[in-house]
Amino acid sequence: MNMPAHPAAIQASISADGLLLSADEPLLALQRETGANLGERLAIPQLAAVARLAVRLGIVVSRPVTAATERCDIDMWVQARPEGKAVHLSVIDWQERPVIAVRNNGSLLEADLAAVADGWSWQVDTQLRFQMVLEGADPDGILPAGPPAAGSPFSSYFQLQPDEDGDMAILRGFTQRRAFRNQLACLTSDPAKRFHLSGFPLFDLTGQLSGFRGKAFALDLAVPVPEIAAPAALDPLAFGKRLDRSLRQPLGRIIANADTISAQLEGPLRPDYAGYAQDIAVAGRHLMALVDDLADLQAIDRPDFTVASEAVDLADVGRRAAGLLGVKALDRQITLLPPEADESVPARGEFRRVLQILVNLIGNAIRYSPEKSAVRIETGREDGRSHIAVADQGSGIAPEDRERVFEKFERLGRDDQVGSGLGLYISRRLARAMGGDIHMEGEAGQGARFILTLPAD
Repeated sequence: MNMPAHPAAIQASISADGLLLSADEPLLALQRETGANLGERLAIPQLAAVARLAVRLGIVVSRPVTAATERCDIDMWVQARPEGKAVHLSVIDWQERPVIAVRNNGSLLEADLAAVADGWSWQVDTQLRFQMVLEGADPDGILPAGPPAAGSPFSSYFQLQPDEDGDMAILRGFTQRRAFRNQLACLTSDPAKRFHLSGFPLFDLTGQLSGFRGKAFALDLAVPVPEIAAPAALDPLAFGKRLDRSLRQPLGRIIANADTISAQLEGPLRPDYAGYAQDIAVAGRHLMALVDDLADLQAIDRPDFTVASEAVDLADVGRRAAGLLGVKALDRQITLLPPEADESVPARGEFRRVLQILVNLIGNAIRYSPEKSAVRIETGREDGRSHIAVADQGSGIAPEDRERVFEKFERLGRDDQVGSGLGLYISRRLARAMGGDIHMEGEAGQGARFILTLPAD
């Protein structure tokens, strides 16, 4: 099965008893790979768990999910929305990570690479305490006090050090419950003695993580290699990938765990503790949005940045964006008025980027509109150009500030902690990259109207 990257949201519908009623091709292909089909029970346990949680709580639930196939791991950001007796799933992000194999028959995977690494063996529990040190420990007598004692903290022997990208492979491994390699560390008692650590996760009979087992290879024993030139300056293209690896996945787990605590799924909590968890989830989402903005900023400011050119229905994208933000609007008692169901306005652009722009524009309108007001999404076509506008009933923006709002980090004196001041800058750059533009209308005190214009299809 060959599943490419999917920029658009992937949709599916699940019955209350867990049957897959409908699914876009990528999810349907994943379902079939497990041996199941449409009309049968959803056979992807991670997605089924999110759907059950949404039904149980009766609210929209968003979670990071990882599904494993024989050829790759698939990282998804999933939103589950109860709809009567069914659940609607939207996969907002779908990223495939190939599984590393080093034998021709593909039998040696990441965990095997860690298991067969050189060095002496160790094992720790989930609290990073040594459980045992296996055969081969300290064969050359390089540990000043001998092998670590069972029960002693991992940090009492090793100080972890980041790699040249500022990343720590062992922390990423523990967070993702995956094997890791080439974690640099030095002895706590003698920082001059350095090691490469590798390890793989251990699970108990219930599937819970019970610890890690790995190898410690002393770099003193490594064969010296000739020095190479210093690495070139940081490639901006790699910036987003490093953000994703170092921040996005840990933040996703923080948000998911905070939501679980706030919802009191494991039992009742004091109201103030549940409130603290909700605050953590909100702050995590704010940081996740900032990571997204910074990654986009690095991408769009590169001189070779390009976007795809494909047929896009602005009315359809407007309805999708409004659907994604429906709960946010409901929380503030704001009415969203998307294009009518039979309305269609063809344009040229990249679906994913158009959806990103509209989510930003509608999100801003919801955020800065008074409660119990309305946000209207209107479409049209004129002189070979298609447009979609987001109009709110907020305080509006003075004419002299209309261009300032599109500048980097510009927030027009707002002192709230929401937003990075990058959304409109990124949105305009994306619109112009697609051959269009964004401009705004409206007087101060009379609401704002942001208009995205694209070439007509």
